Amino acid sequence: MEPLVTIITPCYNSADFVALTINSVLEQSYTNWELIVIDDKSKDNTTAVIETYAQQHNNIKLIKLEQNGGVANARNVGLAEAKGKYIAFLDSDDIWLKDKLAKQVAYMEEKNLPMTFCAYQRIDEAGTVISGKIEVPNSVNYKKLLSHNVIIFSTSLTLKSAIGDIRFKKAGHEDWIFWLDIFKKPFNGYGINEVLVEYRIRKGSVSSNKLKVIGFTWKILRESEKLGFFESAYHFAKYAFSTVWKRLK
Repeated sequence: MEPLVTIITPCYNSADFVALTINSVLEQSYTNWELIVIDDKSKDNTTAVIETYAQQHNNIKLIKLEQNGGVANARNVGLAEAKGKYIAFLDSDDIWLKDKLAKQVAYMEEKNLPMTFCAYQRIDEAGTVISGKIEVPNSVNYKKLLSHNVIIFSTSLTLKSAIGDIRFKKAGHEDWIFWLDIFKKPFNGYGINEVLVEYRIRKGSVSSNKLKVIGFTWKILRESEKLGFFESAYHFAKYAFSTVWKRLK
């Protein structure tokens, strides 16, 4: 049997995009999955959109939080409910291409890998592709991640056993901190250099605010990872170069 994949999707005011995201899961060529959607007390009709899908599909579950706790808390709620051998994270405005899960699961099962991630393209709010292929390295470890977070969350697939009891911390760049915590175990993540995800850039998001990203990056290196000033500066310079280079593609 194909192993079960748990997909965790946190939502907040995502009514404009979440149907496209869920449809991209329903269209997967890989069929043994459960989708856990956590609504973080949205103020729009996000829950109504999701409920329509949950009522029609037994493998789609909606969890409505009573208070807004942020994306880190929402993902942790999803992890607590996950039953799959594998964990996939899918943000509520991103889109998977139809063979995303099939190719990652097949690769991981064949090679007995703890986690994989893939290449992607950026799209804007209208769904227009605004970048070329964003390539990924063949493998990445903790030290490489310190210099550049190459793992876009919606491109990842990870063994639940590799995540273990690690949970998200409420901080800027919580996705990067999560990967750093996991990769300290240590193990490598492996890249599939094929575009299998469309990553949406929205106005006002943290990823679109360069000053916030710079501040979060320095804070993580110094406070979360407790690196010395010069080692932090080294990784910060590499991170800045990699980010600028990626944006030029």
